[in-house]
Amino acid sequence: MTVIINPFDAGGYSLAEMTQAINILPNLYTRLGQMGLFRFEGVTQRSVLIEQAEGVLNLLPTVPLGGASTVANRDVRSLRSFTVPWIPHDDNITPQDIQGVRGFGSADNSDPLAVLMERKLTRMRAKHAQTREFMEINALRGKVRDGAGTTLYDYFTEFGLTRMTVDFDLGDDASDVQALVRDVLRKIETELKGESMTAALALVSPEFFDKLIKHPKVVDAYKFYAAGVQPLREDVRRRFPFAGLVFEEYSATVTLSGGGTETLVPAGEGIAFPLGTLDTFVTYGAPANLIETVNTIGLPIYARQLARPDGGAIEIRTESSILPVNKRPRLAVQLTSST
Repeated sequence: MTVIINPFDAGGYSLAEMTQAINILPNLYTRLGQMGLFRFEGVTQRSVLIEQAEGVLNLLPTVPLGGASTVANRDVRSLRSFTVPWIPHDDNITPQDIQGVRGFGSADNSDPLAVLMERKLTRMRAKHAQTREFMEINALRGKVRDGAGTTLYDYFTEFGLTRMTVDFDLGDDASDVQALVRDVLRKIETELKGESMTAALALVSPEFFDKLIKHPKVVDAYKFYAAGVQPLREDVRRRFPFAGLVFEEYSATVTLSGGGTETLVPAGEGIAFPLGTLDTFVTYGAPANLIETVNTIGLPIYARQLARPDGGAIEIRTESSILPVNKRPRLAVQLTSST
Protein backbone atom coordinates (compact mmCIF):
# COMPACT_ATOMS: atom_id res chain seq x y z
CA MET A 1 0.00 0.00 0.00
CA THR A 2 1.28 3.47 -0.92
CA VAL A 3 1.62 5.70 2.13
CA ILE A 4 0.32 9.24 1.63
CA ILE A 5 2.76 11.58 3.30
CA ASN A 6 1.46 14.67 5.05
CA PRO A 7 4.20 17.26 4.34
CA PHE A 8 2.90 19.56 7.05
CA ASP A 9 2.93 16.86 9.73
CA ALA A 10 6.00 14.94 8.61
CA GLY A 11 7.92 18.19 8.23
CA GLY A 12 7.15 19.09 11.81
CA TYR A 13 4.92 22.10 11.11
CA SER A 14 4.11 23.70 14.45
CA LEU A 15 1.25 25.93 15.52
CA ALA A 16 3.53 28.93 14.99
CA GLU A 17 4.42 27.88 11.44
CA MET A 18 0.83 27.14 10.41
CA THR A 19 -0.31 30.41 11.99
CA GLN A 20 2.37 32.32 10.12
CA ALA A 21 1.31 30.61 6.89
CA ILE A 22 -2.35 31.62 7.20
CA ASN A 23 -1.49 35.18 8.24
CA ILE A 24 0.65 35.81 5.16
CA LEU A 25 -1.96 34.56 2.70
CA PRO A 26 -3.54 37.33 0.56
CA ASN A 27 -5.71 39.67 2.61
CA LEU A 28 -9.24 39.38 1.26
CA TYR A 29 -10.96 42.07 3.28
CA THR A 30 -13.40 44.35 1.55
CA ARG A 31 -13.35 48.14 1.81
CA LEU A 32 -12.42 48.73 5.47
CA GLY A 33 -9.63 46.19 5.27
CA GLN A 34 -8.28 47.72 2.07
CA MET A 35 -8.02 51.17 3.63
CA GLY A 36 -6.60 49.72 6.88
CA LEU A 37 -9.00 51.76 9.00
CA PHE A 38 -8.81 49.52 12.07
CA ARG A 39 -5.30 49.05 13.43
CA PHE A 40 -4.69 45.58 14.88
CA GLU A 41 -3.26 45.36 18.39
CA GLY A 42 -2.62 42.10 20.19
CA VAL A 43 -3.42 41.74 23.90
CA THR A 44 -2.44 39.00 26.34
CA GLN A 45 -5.83 38.40 27.97
CA ARG A 46 -9.19 37.14 26.73
CA SER A 47 -11.08 40.12 28.15
CA VAL A 48 -10.31 43.82 28.19
CA LEU A 49 -11.23 46.65 30.53
CA ILE A 50 -12.45 49.75 28.74
CA GLU A 51 -12.96 53.08 30.47
CA GLN A 52 -14.99 55.97 29.09
CA ALA A 53 -13.94 59.53 29.87
CA GLU A 54 -15.55 62.50 28.13
CA GLY A 55 -16.81 60.33 25.29
CA VAL A 56 -13.48 58.62 24.61
CA LEU A 57 -13.02 54.88 25.23
CA ASN A 58 -9.61 53.71 26.41
CA LEU A 59 -8.11 50.37 27.34
CA LEU A 60 -6.47 50.33 30.76
CA PRO A 61 -2.70 50.06 30.18
CA THR A 62 -0.25 47.71 31.85
CA VAL A 63 2.44 49.21 34.07
CA PRO A 64 5.77 47.85 35.34
CA LEU A 65 5.51 45.72 38.47
CA GLY A 66 5.43 48.10 41.43
CA GLY A 67 4.92 51.14 39.20
CA ALA A 68 2.31 53.85 39.57
CA SER A 69 -1.27 52.70 39.04
CA THR A 70 -3.69 54.35 36.65
CA VAL A 71 -6.43 56.39 38.29
CA ALA A 72 -9.98 55.24 37.54
CA ASN A 73 -12.76 57.62 36.59
CA ARG A 74 -14.89 58.44 39.65
CA ASP A 75 -18.01 57.23 37.86
CA VAL A 76 -17.67 53.46 38.31
CA ARG A 77 -20.28 52.91 35.60
CA SER A 78 -17.81 54.22 33.02
CA LEU A 79 -15.57 51.16 33.45
CA ARG A 80 -16.61 47.98 31.66
CA SER A 81 -15.09 44.57 31.09
CA PHE A 82 -15.60 43.08 27.62
CA THR A 83 -14.92 39.48 26.68
CA VAL A 84 -13.09 39.21 23.38
CA PRO A 85 -15.32 37.12 21.05
CA TRP A 86 -13.88 33.73 20.09
CA ILE A 87 -14.37 32.71 16.44
CA PRO A 88 -13.30 29.12 15.66
CA HIS A 89 -13.62 27.64 12.17
CA ASP A 90 -12.59 24.09 11.23
CA ASP A 91 -12.23 22.02 8.08
CA ASN A 92 -10.58 18.72 7.20
CA ILE A 93 -8.86 16.84 4.43
CA THR A 94 -10.00 13.28 3.83
CA PRO A 95 -8.54 10.59 1.56
CA GLN A 96 -11.42 11.19 -0.86
CA ASP A 97 -10.32 14.83 -1.28
CA ILE A 98 -6.95 13.86 -2.71
CA GLN A 99 -7.49 10.38 -4.14
CA GLY A 100 -6.70 10.53 -7.86
CA VAL A 101 -6.15 14.31 -7.81
CA ARG A 102 -2.90 15.56 -9.27
CA GLY A 103 -0.98 18.46 -7.83
CA PHE A 104 -1.73 21.81 -9.46
CA GLY A 105 0.52 22.32 -12.49
CA SER A 106 1.96 18.80 -12.38
CA ALA A 107 1.43 16.01 -14.87
CA ASP A 108 1.24 13.19 -12.34
CA ASN A 109 -0.40 12.46 -9.03
CA SER A 110 2.51 13.71 -6.91
CA ASP A 111 1.94 15.68 -3.75
CA PRO A 112 -1.64 17.05 -4.13
CA LEU A 113 -1.93 17.41 -0.36
CA ALA A 114 0.16 20.56 -0.09
CA VAL A 115 -1.90 22.26 -2.81
CA LEU A 116 -5.17 21.23 -1.22
CA MET A 117 -3.99 22.41 2.20
CA GLU A 118 -3.17 25.85 0.79
CA ARG A 119 -6.58 26.10 -0.90
CA LYS A 120 -8.35 25.14 2.32
CA LEU A 121 -6.35 27.69 4.32
CA THR A 122 -7.07 30.40 1.73
CA ARG A 123 -10.83 29.79 1.92
CA MET A 124 -10.75 29.69 5.71
CA ARG A 125 -8.80 32.94 5.87
CA ALA A 126 -11.33 34.55 3.53
CA LYS A 127 -14.16 33.63 5.91
CA HIS A 128 -12.28 35.06 8.88
CA ALA A 129 -11.53 38.21 6.86
CA GLN A 130 -15.18 38.69 5.91
CA THR A 131 -16.21 38.18 9.53
CA ARG A 132 -13.69 40.80 10.64
CA GLU A 133 -14.99 43.26 8.03
CA PHE A 134 -18.54 42.71 9.27
CA MET A 135 -17.49 43.23 12.89
CA GLU A 136 -15.45 46.34 12.10
CA ILE A 137 -18.17 48.12 10.09
CA ASN A 138 -20.52 47.50 13.01
CA ALA A 139 -17.90 48.70 15.50
CA LEU A 140 -17.59 51.85 13.41
CA ARG A 141 -21.28 52.37 14.14
CA GLY A 142 -20.74 51.67 17.85
CA LYS A 143 -21.69 48.01 18.15
CA VAL A 144 -19.99 44.63 18.45
CA ARG A 145 -21.89 41.96 16.49
CA ASP A 146 -20.90 38.40 15.72
CA GLY A 147 -21.22 36.41 12.51
CA ALA A 148 -24.75 35.34 13.46
CA GLY A 149 -25.83 38.99 13.53
CA THR A 150 -26.23 39.00 17.32
CA THR A 151 -25.35 42.24 19.08
CA LEU A 152 -22.82 41.43 21.80
CA TYR A 153 -22.14 44.98 22.96
CA ASP A 154 -23.52 48.42 22.17
CA TYR A 155 -20.96 51.02 23.20
CA PHE A 156 -23.57 53.80 23.15
CA THR A 157 -25.75 51.88 25.60
CA GLU A 158 -22.85 50.65 27.73
CA PHE A 159 -21.41 54.12 28.26
CA GLY A 160 -24.52 56.31 28.01
CA LEU A 161 -23.46 58.06 24.79
CA THR A 162 -25.74 59.56 22.14
CA ARG A 163 -25.27 58.82 18.45
CA MET A 164 -24.91 61.84 16.16
CA THR A 165 -27.18 61.83 13.10
CA VAL A 166 -27.61 64.26 10.21
CA ASP A 167 -30.75 64.08 8.06
CA PHE A 168 -29.92 65.17 4.49
CA ASP A 169 -33.60 65.21 3.49
CA LEU A 170 -32.59 64.50 -0.11
CA GLY A 171 -36.21 64.23 -1.27
CA ASP A 172 -36.60 67.98 -0.69
CA ASP A 173 -35.20 70.03 -3.58
CA ALA A 174 -34.62 72.95 -1.19
CA SER A 175 -32.40 70.95 1.17
CA ASP A 176 -29.04 72.75 1.57
CA VAL A 177 -26.74 69.79 0.99
CA GLN A 178 -23.54 71.82 1.29
CA ALA A 179 -24.59 73.17 4.68
CA LEU A 180 -25.42 69.65 5.85
CA VAL A 181 -22.02 68.40 4.74
CA ARG A 182 -20.37 71.21 6.68
CA ASP A 183 -22.44 70.19 9.71
CA VAL A 184 -21.16 66.60 9.39
CA LEU A 185 -17.54 67.75 9.12
CA ARG A 186 -17.86 70.04 12.15
CA LYS A 187 -19.39 67.25 14.20
CA ILE A 188 -16.49 64.96 13.32
CA GLU A 189 -13.87 67.63 14.05
CA THR A 190 -15.48 68.42 17.42
CA GLU A 191 -15.53 64.77 18.49
CA LEU A 192 -11.88 64.14 17.58
CA LYS A 193 -10.96 65.41 21.04
CA GLY A 194 -7.25 65.70 20.43
CA GLU A 195 -7.02 63.11 17.65
CA SER A 196 -5.77 64.01 14.18
CA MET A 197 -7.35 63.37 10.79
CA THR A 198 -6.38 63.85 7.16
CA ALA A 199 -9.79 63.66 5.48
CA ALA A 200 -13.36 62.48 5.96
CA LEU A 201 -15.14 59.67 4.13
CA ALA A 202 -18.81 58.72 3.96
CA LEU A 203 -19.72 55.14 3.08
CA VAL A 204 -23.29 55.28 1.84
CA SER A 205 -25.87 52.82 0.57
CA PRO A 206 -26.77 52.75 -3.16
CA GLU A 207 -30.15 54.33 -2.36
CA PHE A 208 -28.52 57.25 -0.53
CA PHE A 209 -25.90 57.71 -3.26
CA ASP A 210 -28.50 57.80 -6.05
CA LYS A 211 -30.59 60.39 -4.20
CA LEU A 212 -27.50 62.49 -3.50
CA ILE A 213 -26.26 62.74 -7.09
CA LYS A 214 -29.76 63.48 -8.39
CA HIS A 215 -30.39 66.32 -5.94
CA PRO A 216 -30.76 69.69 -7.77
CA LYS A 217 -28.01 71.27 -5.64
CA VAL A 218 -25.59 68.42 -6.32
CA VAL A 219 -26.33 67.24 -9.85
CA ASP A 220 -24.12 69.82 -11.63
CA ALA A 221 -21.15 69.12 -9.33
CA TYR A 222 -21.51 65.40 -9.95
CA LYS A 223 -21.84 65.91 -13.70
CA PHE A 224 -18.57 67.85 -13.90
CA TYR A 225 -16.84 65.40 -11.57
CA ALA A 226 -18.01 62.37 -13.56
CA ALA A 227 -16.88 63.97 -16.82
CA GLY A 228 -13.41 64.49 -15.35
CA VAL A 229 -12.93 60.83 -14.41
CA GLN A 230 -14.02 59.40 -17.77
CA PRO A 231 -17.20 57.57 -16.70
CA LEU A 232 -17.22 55.34 -19.78
CA ARG A 233 -14.11 53.62 -18.43
CA GLU A 234 -14.29 54.04 -14.65
CA ASP A 235 -16.88 53.34 -11.97
CA VAL A 236 -17.77 56.83 -10.72
CA ARG A 237 -19.69 55.45 -7.75
CA ARG A 238 -16.44 54.83 -5.93
CA ARG A 239 -15.46 58.39 -5.01
CA PHE A 240 -17.45 61.61 -5.24
CA PRO A 241 -15.93 64.53 -3.29
CA PHE A 242 -18.47 67.21 -2.43
CA ALA A 243 -18.01 70.22 -0.11
CA GLY A 244 -15.06 68.59 1.66
CA LEU A 245 -16.60 65.14 2.22
CA VAL A 246 -15.91 62.15 -0.03
CA PHE A 247 -19.01 60.04 -0.67
CA GLU A 248 -18.51 56.41 -1.67
CA GLU A 249 -21.16 53.85 -2.50
CA TYR A 250 -20.72 50.77 -0.31
CA SER A 251 -23.07 47.95 -1.20
CA ALA A 252 -21.24 45.00 0.34
CA THR A 253 -23.48 42.18 1.54
CA VAL A 254 -22.47 39.29 3.78
CA THR A 255 -24.04 35.92 4.46
CA LEU A 256 -24.59 35.39 8.16
CA SER A 257 -23.89 32.06 9.83
CA GLY A 258 -27.62 31.29 9.90
CA GLY A 259 -27.89 31.61 6.12
CA GLY A 260 -29.50 35.04 5.95
CA THR A 261 -27.86 38.02 4.26
CA GLU A 262 -27.23 41.53 5.51
CA THR A 263 -26.09 44.69 3.77
CA LEU A 264 -23.26 46.30 5.71
CA VAL A 265 -24.65 49.82 5.28
CA PRO A 266 -28.46 49.84 5.75
CA ALA A 267 -30.57 50.95 2.80
CA GLY A 268 -31.02 54.70 2.63
CA GLU A 269 -28.28 55.41 5.15
CA GLY A 270 -24.58 56.20 5.36
CA ILE A 271 -21.81 56.61 7.90
CA ALA A 272 -19.24 59.45 7.85
CA PHE A 273 -15.94 59.16 9.72
CA PRO A 274 -12.37 60.54 9.71
CA LEU A 275 -9.38 59.06 7.93
CA GLY A 276 -5.77 59.27 9.03
CA THR A 277 -6.40 58.97 12.75
CA LEU A 278 -3.69 57.54 14.97
CA ASP A 279 -5.53 55.70 17.73
CA THR A 280 -9.29 55.86 17.20
CA PHE A 281 -10.10 52.63 15.38
CA VAL A 282 -8.46 49.54 16.89
CA THR A 283 -9.16 45.82 16.64
CA TYR A 284 -7.83 44.04 19.72
CA GLY A 285 -6.76 40.43 19.30
CA ALA A 286 -6.55 37.90 22.13
CA PRO A 287 -4.40 34.73 22.21
CA ALA A 288 -5.72 31.44 20.89
CA ASN A 289 -7.61 29.13 23.22
CA LEU A 290 -4.57 26.89 23.63
CA ILE A 291 -2.18 26.09 26.46
CA GLU A 292 0.89 27.12 24.44
CA THR A 293 -0.50 30.60 23.72
CA VAL A 294 -1.48 31.53 27.28
CA ASN A 295 -0.23 35.04 28.20
CA THR A 296 1.21 35.61 24.72
CA ILE A 297 0.30 38.60 22.56
CA GLY A 298 -2.67 37.80 20.35
CA LEU A 299 -2.41 37.41 16.57
CA PRO A 300 -5.13 38.11 13.94
CA ILE A 301 -5.65 34.41 13.11
CA TYR A 302 -4.32 31.09 14.40
CA ALA A 303 -4.12 27.83 12.45
CA ARG A 304 -3.03 24.30 13.32
CA GLN A 305 -3.51 20.76 12.07
CA LEU A 306 -4.25 17.51 13.82
CA ALA A 307 -4.10 14.04 12.30
CA ARG A 308 -6.98 11.82 13.39
CA PRO A 309 -5.72 8.80 15.34
CA ASP A 310 -7.39 6.42 12.87
CA GLY A 311 -5.68 8.09 9.90
CA GLY A 312 -9.04 8.98 8.36
CA ALA A 313 -8.43 12.70 7.96
CA ILE A 314 -6.28 15.69 8.76
CA GLU A 315 -8.17 18.25 10.79
CA ILE A 316 -7.47 21.91 10.01
CA ARG A 317 -8.42 24.18 12.87
CA THR A 318 -8.42 27.96 12.73
CA GLU A 319 -9.54 30.58 15.19
CA SER A 320 -9.50 34.29 15.81
CA SER A 321 -10.42 36.31 18.88
CA ILE A 322 -11.05 39.93 17.95
CA LEU A 323 -12.78 42.90 19.53
CA PRO A 324 -13.06 45.96 17.25
CA VAL A 325 -13.40 49.26 19.12
CA ASN A 326 -14.21 52.75 17.89
CA LYS A 327 -12.68 54.73 20.76
CA ARG A 328 -14.69 57.84 19.85
CA PRO A 329 -18.09 56.41 18.92
CA ARG A 330 -19.76 59.79 18.42
CA LEU A 331 -17.45 60.92 15.62
CA ALA A 332 -18.89 58.27 13.27
CA VAL A 333 -21.87 60.33 12.13
CA GLN A 334 -24.96 58.51 10.86
CA LEU A 335 -26.32 59.89 7.59
CA THR A 336 -30.00 59.51 6.78
CA SER A 337 -32.58 60.91 4.39
CA SER A 338 -36.08 61.14 5.78
CA THR A 339 -37.54 61.86 2.32
